[in-house]
Amino acid sequence: MFISFFLRLREAGVPATVREYLTLMEVLDRDLAGRQVEDFYVLARTVLVKDERKLDAFDRVFAETFRGLALISDIPEASSLPEEWLRRLAERHLTDEERAQIKALGGWEALMETLRRRLAEQKERHEGGSKWIGTAGTSPFGAYGYNPEGIRIGQDENRHHRAVKVWDERAFRDLDDHAELGSRAIKLALRRLRRFARTGAAEELDLDGTIRETARSGLLDVKLRPERRNAVKVLLFLDIGGSMDWHIRRCEELFAAARSEFRHLEHFYFHNCLYERVWRSNVRRWHDWTATAEVLRTYPPDWKVVFVGDAAMSPYEILRPGGSVEHMNPEPGQVWLSRITSIFPHAAWLNPLPETDWEDTPSVGMIRALFAGRMFPLTLEGLDGAMRALLR
Repeated sequence: MFISFFLRLREAGVPATVREYLTLMEVLDRDLAGRQVEDFYVLARTVLVKDERKLDAFDRVFAETFRGLALISDIPEASSLPEEWLRRLAERHLTDEERAQIKALGGWEALMETLRRRLAEQKERHEGGSKWIGTAGTSPFGAYGYNPEGIRIGQDENRHHRAVKVWDERAFRDLDDHAELGSRAIKLALRRLRRFARTGAAEELDLDGTIRETARSGLLDVKLRPERRNAVKVLLFLDIGGSMDWHIRRCEELFAAARSEFRHLEHFYFHNCLYERVWRSNVRRWHDWTATAEVLRTYPPDWKVVFVGDAAMSPYEILRPGGSVEHMNPEPGQVWLSRITSIFPHAAWLNPLPETDWEDTPSVGMIRALFAGRMFPLTLEGLDGAMRALLR
């Protein structure tokens, strides 16, 4: 395995030498990695990579070679397992055939009307059924069960990504804009979005001006000029929570890179689709939010707008008033997205889902159409395409 790893690194353009490989084998013999995959990764990268431009290639080869490898510690006794884990074992697991037999209730209006009737009729806790609001069943209402078009009530996280509304207050965490970048290439791709201008106080030495004025006057005449800075202004909207939890690391890398590359950067969070309010802190999002209309009034049209999200949601969230998965929005999400794209001509959407999966989710196509096709995958090639689109 290790020889194969070494040879594949060479094929990928990482100039690791035989001496470095032998050094890696020596430190492994001394158990410096502690038989932990994470420690071995850091150790191997330190020994074999001498150029930071090769870190991406190293990461790809490491992932392909050691995918699925982990140190398995002693399995705990059943008595030591958390009670929540044991309770979840009682959840009902359906086969594909059983899931195919479960039918949606007939649309948005029927779903909401049925929920109102259930709330009025039900008097006690229910579990494992197909009608009442409960747990571990096939009812459209409740938690830890399955229904292709349901309302999630009292469940700590998504499982099948089928809920069209969530009846709980959920807590998301802010993305870390100081996260260590896993890929320097993200920053390089963002640098395509540059237009330099000299702004601010005159504090940078103007060498040509100093020489010219000194020669003219015969005395040393030091000239200063404003520093040359990137004048591009970026408005960043970040989808947070739900299925985006799977993409946190890449979004944090992008957020950190954007922080370092753009002096003028403002960010806001949203969930699934844009509605009448956005927020800067997920901890205070229910109490300290910003009206989207205020954002549209505050920032002029020359700002570049970038949305980051998987665009995976119920079509109701885009098309219907009240379709938001978390609150009763007075206007459909498509209205707010259309306002954004009409005010800001330079707008693009970055999607962390593989582009091959976009056709599997109707909402992705709907969002893409609202952005006039300016949806790009969250890859280096996609970033490059998005930056080019924003400069047109």
